[in-house]
Amino acid sequence: MPNPTPKTNSYDVVIIGGAIMGSSTAWFLTELDDFNGSVLVVERDASYEKCSTAHTNSCIRQQFSNRLNIEISQFAADFIVNLRDHIGDDRVPDITIQSYGYMYLANHERFAETLRENQKIQLDAGAETELLTPEDIKVRYPFYMVDDIVLGSINRKNEGYWDGGTVFDWWRRSAQARGVEYIDNEVVAITKNANGTRVDSVTLASGDVISCGQVVNASGPRGARTAAMAGIELPVEPRKRFTWIFSAEQPLDQELPLTIDPSGVHFRQDGPKTYLAGCPADPDPAVDFDDFAMDFDRWENHVWPIIATRIPQFEAIRVVTEWAGHYAYNTFDHNAIVGPHDQVKNFIFLNGFSGHGLQQSPAMGRGAAEWLTFGAFRSLDLSPFGYDRLVRNEPIIEKAII
Repeated sequence: MPNPTPKTNSYDVVIIGGAIMGSSTAWFLTELDDFNGSVLVVERDASYEKCSTAHTNSCIRQQFSNRLNIEISQFAADFIVNLRDHIGDDRVPDITIQSYGYMYLANHERFAETLRENQKIQLDAGAETELLTPEDIKVRYPFYMVDDIVLGSINRKNEGYWDGGTVFDWWRRSAQARGVEYIDNEVVAITKNANGTRVDSVTLASGDVISCGQVVNASGPRGARTAAMAGIELPVEPRKRFTWIFSAEQPLDQELPLTIDPSGVHFRQDGPKTYLAGCPADPDPAVDFDDFAMDFDRWENHVWPIIATRIPQFEAIRVVTEWAGHYAYNTFDHNAIVGPHDQVKNFIFLNGFSGHGLQQSPAMGRGAAEWLTFGAFRSLDLSPFGYDRLVRNEPIIEKAII
């Protein structure tokens, strides 16, 4: 476990939250020759047992309706498959993307037209999305029931499962080896200067007061609480998401794509003979930060009947394990909020990923590191996801939300 006590009382960058976003940012800072400052990562739970990173379903896709979201995933895909070269350590294992693809199923013409519009954007960005008629789907994936389906959409290029836990572990391990300091502590207060334009210091649960040049809010579902310490409103709240791993009495004889059923339930291949299913709560309110209780009726009364209807071969299935995790849910427009606050200039957001965080962590960590170092995004221009769009009341509409 990291030491709870910081080595000094002043750092150039304090990152609040050490899970995948915080660790990505910390690591990318160490990659930049122009950054030579000190970095402190404050993580309230050094076991990471309850963070969103630990409860993720660890998938990546390029089927977005916003080109920038596609490009963010494309950078992530390149980073994932070349992880060893990026980290620069021969001990890093080879990682691949299990590209069975995402299968979007439209059961009415309005959503089918959305899939057609999305495909044009995706192809233009370099994805390989295909539109499938019900007959096409049945030929490729004969196990689906498609009587109610109008159109399907699938991309099998860098779209599917990847080992997010390994990437997170190596970011954290490598960042520490390069001099980033991690502590097992919690930020409980933030102090600004007299005119409120900068953060001067953070106060830890241990009582330590840490002066800081810049602060990064990478605290996941707790992002709004962290922002509130600086007098900033942030429309991010924890929303519960359920996951089940199940086995089938009659396993499929081919890989199951990550299937987004029109009901909102999704399911995919998980292992050679196991599968994963997920869905939100209903209703879907904000929940307490420590509420990870399962809704056991949700499987029996909702999820399993939908799976068995879509894939009749899955009539006889058995839950192997199950868990609940939290989305850091951006209630404004379900997209990332990244970059500086419009008035508190040294308060940097990495928040509101709404279930996309793991796949967006390489590009977002790199972008945050660039902003901290240069005061600008130098690779992908992430400025459309800035906080100022909230001030202007101009949401980014992403049509491909799960």
